[in-house]
Amino acid sequence: MRFRNSILAGALLLAGAAHGETVGEVSTVFKLVGPNHKIVVDAYDDPKVEGVACYLSRARTGGIKGALGVAEDKAEASVACRQVGEIRFKGNLPQQEEVFNERASIMFKRVRVVRMVDAKRNALVYLVYSDRVIEGSPQNSVTAVPLPAGTSVPLAR
Repeated sequence: MRFRNSILAGALLLAGAAHGETVGEVSTVFKLVGPNHKIVVDAYDDPKVEGVACYLSRARTGGIKGALGVAEDKAEASVACRQVGEIRFKGNLPQQEEVFNERASIMFKRVRVVRMVDAKRNALVYLVYSDRVIEGSPQNSVTAVPLPAGTSVPLAR
């Protein structure tokens, strides 16, 4: 794994966030020096909802800056969350909560995934977006996981 991935994994573990695993990647631009630009797909298990996995795809900048871990990745990202097993809640869930994040530049940009509870439709909604210290990006993606009949979300009060 690249240096950037080891920093990310350490930061996610320290923050108590979900741990991502790379599912695959495709090169989009050949770089003569350093790694190619690529699109990476990572899988994250929701840390508070067993049986739900989110797949996050995003651009990763290559070249010399990418190899050194100082490149700023693009703000575009996509998320698809699915039920992958029996759903079990690890305690009460807040109405809205950031479930994981990943840095997209050396200091100022992060890609964030937020879980929202849609109690009326008995579903979990996941939103991915990018933010910066000064200016975020309106680019986002949303997905929903409908809960099985008879399963209700234990909401925090």
